[in-house]
Amino acid sequence: MLISHLKKLDWFLIALAVFLTSMGLLEIYNICSQQGNFLNFKKQVIFFALGFFFMIFFSFFDYRILKTNSYLVLSLYILAVISLIGLFFLGTEIRGVKGWYSFGSFSFDPVPFLTIILIIVLSRYFSRYHVEMYRFRHILFSGIYVLFPALLIFFQPDFGSALIVVLLWIGIVIFSGVKLSHFLILIFIFSLIFSVSWLFVLEDYQKQRVVSFLNPQIDERGISWNINQSKIAIGSGGLLGKGIGKGSQTQYGFLPEPQTDFIFPVLAEETGFLGVSIFFFAFLLLLFRIVKIALNSQNNFARLFASGFAFLLFFQSFVNIGMSLGLLPIIGIPLPLVSYGGSQLLAFYIGLGLLESIKVYSP
Repeated sequence: MLISHLKKLDWFLIALAVFLTSMGLLEIYNICSQQGNFLNFKKQVIFFALGFFFMIFFSFFDYRILKTNSYLVLSLYILAVISLIGLFFLGTEIRGVKGWYSFGSFSFDPVPFLTIILIIVLSRYFSRYHVEMYRFRHILFSGIYVLFPALLIFFQPDFGSALIVVLLWIGIVIFSGVKLSHFLILIFIFSLIFSVSWLFVLEDYQKQRVVSFLNPQIDERGISWNINQSKIAIGSGGLLGKGIGKGSQTQYGFLPEPQTDFIFPVLAEETGFLGVSIFFFAFLLLLFRIVKIALNSQNNFARLFASGFAFLLFFQSFVNIGMSLGLLPIIGIPLPLVSYGGSQLLAFYIGLGLLESIKVYSP
């Protein structure tokens, strides 16, 4: 039975995910080598091993339980919300954000797990009311599931993660078959919320990031430093790169947060256009395999979950790379499967495990 189950897994998808994570591990090792401290690399290897284990473990889990058991799904959602509330009282503050629980040298970020749970919650909701999607009230009711955790994340304050959560909701709403007029209303509401947030909610440093994006030369040694150094690193890579561990922007400390937010410029500087092309090819193949699972799904829940997970993977990568290229404001979003961060890595591999479950248990 075990052998039969393992044969049904999409090993090509698994190999692509492992390849992307390995690229990240190589760059994290080089960054740690420059810093003279390999603790982060060792922790990332541990989380990678745990993530791979959980992916295989959840592939044995029958995803259809999530489709039928409302109490289980609601319990997961409540647990995720409680973990966000607890951050205000027990969370560790890092760079002005209370977004992590600290356990010795390890930390836990509940937001990545929340995004996976929200995909489950929204997929179940829209699959249940699929035939009534012409009613706008279902879109509004689904937004309630997102609004409360998004506000909790926003007031940590973590504007980037809150934005990802809201856009994830919009993405799943679109996949569920929303009417065009309802979609335009959503865009209007989102624009209104952003305008109000800019005037009354956003902190000065968050506004500065947007301003530096619109005018990168406004303060080259201040708020625009990150974007400009990132562009220099990407541009200096050339065709074949400077070589593994030889990127000057990374090795001499010019590039900020090289193992999390700005790991893409590290990859571009050291491996050049060739390495970036290989990365994009593997990433697009991974998305293709996930979309294939969505298209082959036999029920709306499975289709929406796979589509929502693909959207999360794509959009978070799009934002991270867009930040690095100066095409988007810097909002602190890591590159999925590649950037340093145990919580992100575990959450995405659990999501991949549920995708494998969909493939195995789909007739």
